[in-house]
Order: sequence, then C-alpha cells, then structure tokens
Amino acid sequence: MALRIVASRPDPAILTLPWSTPLEEWSDEHVVPLPRGLSRHVVRIIRLGSRTYAVKETNDPIAFREYATLRDMQRLGLPAVVPYGVVAGRVADDGSEMQAALITHHLQFSLPYRSLFSHGLTGDNLPSLVDAIVVLLVRLHLAGFYWGDVSLSNVLFRRNAGEFSAYLVDAETGELRNEVGSRMREYDLTVGCENIFAELLDLQASGAVDADTQALEVIDYLRERYGVLWSELTQEEEFSAHELWRIEQRVERLNDLGFDVEEIDIVTDFDGDTVRIQPKVVELGHHRRELQALTGMHVEDNQARRLLNDIARFTAHFDLGREDRHLVANRWVTEIYEPIMAMIPPEARGKLEPAEVFHEMLVHRWYLSERAGRSIGTFDAARDYIATQLTKRPDEAITAEA
Repeated sequence: MALRIVASRPDPAILTLPWSTPLEEWSDEHVVPLPRGLSRHVVRIIRLGSRTYAVKETNDPIAFREYATLRDMQRLGLPAVVPYGVVAGRVADDGSEMQAALITHHLQFSLPYRSLFSHGLTGDNLPSLVDAIVVLLVRLHLAGFYWGDVSLSNVLFRRNAGEFSAYLVDAETGELRNEVGSRMREYDLTVGCENIFAELLDLQASGAVDADTQALEVIDYLRERYGVLWSELTQEEEFSAHELWRIEQRVERLNDLGFDVEEIDIVTDFDGDTVRIQPKVVELGHHRRELQALTGMHVEDNQARRLLNDIARFTAHFDLGREDRHLVANRWVTEIYEPIMAMIPPEARGKLEPAEVFHEMLVHRWYLSERAGRSIGTFDAARDYIATQLTKRPDEAITAEA
C-alpha cells in the first residue's frame, strides 16, 4: 500500500519520519519531551526541522474527518489546534496495515490541565479554568459547533493575563452545523460536567488539588457561568423607547466580556413605546483586535486589555491625549514594550509568552509600588521581576536549544 499524505503546505521532511513504526515506539530522535494530555489514542509531540507538531494515531476515516473539521474551524477563526495533515497507507515492516496519523501544529505556550497543576496551580485556580472552558464552549456553540466530548483532557490552556484561554485539541466527536439547538447544547454541558467531575476527583486522588476541593461546587459553577454567558450574549432585552441608551450599555457589557457585536436586531411595537433588542452575531476578541489594529501584536484578549490599559497610562503620563492613537501606540511599543522584552535573557525566553511576561511585570510593578509607598518605574519593576520571578519559572515553550 502506498503512503498517502494529505497536508496543507506539506514539508518534504515529513517523508523522513518512521511511519512504518508504531507511534508509541518512536525514539527521542523525533519525539520532544513536552507535556501532553490524556488521550484514548497514542499521541506524541514531535519536532520536524524548526517546527513542532502533535501526531495522533487513529483510524483512517476518523483522521480525515477530524482533519476536515479542524480546517473548517480554522477558517471560522475558532479556538482550536491548527491541522497540518493526515498520513495514511502506513505499513509496518512485517507488511501489516497500520492506523493513520493526524498531524496538528503544536500550540506554543500551551499546557494540558494536569501540567498546569504540576506547575503550581491549586484548587483555587479551578474557577479560572472553568471560565476558560465556558467561554470556549459558548463560542463553539454560537458558531454552530457541537462538541460531543467536552472535558479538560480535550483542551489546551494558555495563560491570559492571570486568567486562561482554552483551545479545543480533539475534534473527533465534533460536528459543525447550521445551529446548535438547546438539546444539543444541554447534552454538551451535561457530558462536560460529568467528565470534568471525574477529572477533578482524579486530581484529588493524585494529590494535585486538595482533598477538600468541592468538585460538585465546581460543576455547579460551570453550569451557572455557562447559563449567564449564554444569556448575556443571546437573550432578547425589552425596554422603553425613552431608554435607548440601554442599547449602548448592552454593547459595552458585551465588549467588557471580550465580544464584538456585529449586528443587533431592533424591533419596536406599534406605538413605538417599547423597544426589543437582541445581538445577532457576536465574536470573541474585541480587545485583541483593537490592540492588533494599533500595534500589529497578536495576543490573547485579556492580555490585550492589560496592554491597552498600559498604553492609556503611557498616553496620560506624557499628555498625548490629542495625538493620533496609532502614533502613540507605536511610541509605546518602541519605548516601553520592546525594550522590556529585550531585557529578558535568552535562557528565560521560554518561560512565558511575551505578552504574559509584560502582564506579570505590570502586576509586579503594582506590588512593588504598594510596598514602597511610591510609584516604581516600569523598567525598575521589569528588572526586579525578571531577576526574582521570571527566571525561577519552568519553561512553557520549546526553545531553540531544547
């Protein structure tokens, strides 16, 4: 049987990988010792040239279906791992047929939930992980994606200005539809609650979280947060025609949640005394897109909010309020952000992604200022943060020397 490779922009070096060998037997020559989550399949993180990928063995039809689903999700801009390709037609050295391999790009600075707890997270951080899962699930449902297997194990987490962003890593059971109805949403939520409850009990059994962590309370919180966010994004709101300011208030609330409103359906009654509004299309990333438009930087949404706040502080400090905002942002990048990033020693650049480093430095600056009873300069705070905090953290990325 001939080896078949379906990939977007295939790298010829992919042919050099030992496809006739079961994935679980691949050596350190190809496998990168990077944390990976639990999976029903054999999964390995590999390096191919300067790029890093995740490879999963699964049945041929499932591999091609998941590859197509992930490509559709990529086109929709949904938070999921980016597919690279499928290798099918694998044959072992003894001539027996082997499973296909699905290849996805490794998501830099991301960790499975178990690794997060081994890197210092405690039960107190569980609400932040739940919030990330809720935002992911709501966003997928709004886009018409039915997941079918919601769990912590099927997600990768990236730090997001002290919180977390969640990315779908397993779309095997997922399906893109025109709309995800209430029953399918409820099924996804129920499956997610059952799976996450079991995963929390497993974390307790392993000692990763305290035995007194109330798993049922965490699950109740998940359901509550999903209901609140879904309602805020989709519910119809009715008010008097004399309260039109509430339209802007609703949009601002959605922006504070990180969502943009691309269309609002406004209906008035016959006499024009009552107005009903309902957001029609909402998309996550309001702050991220604003920062990107100003600076060209691609970061998570909460990180973007923190950086935008520091740009505002920079603007006020130098009395630049009447200057063009794009010019001010460019000055902030060249005078503040880039010089601080240049201060990070090479051996510490795999600790956190740059925007998260800047966020943590801002938090550190606040603590130093509070302790000193006076304002501490940004560069003094950055030097102290790098020396006392950043260099002591574990790596969360594959560095050039890894």
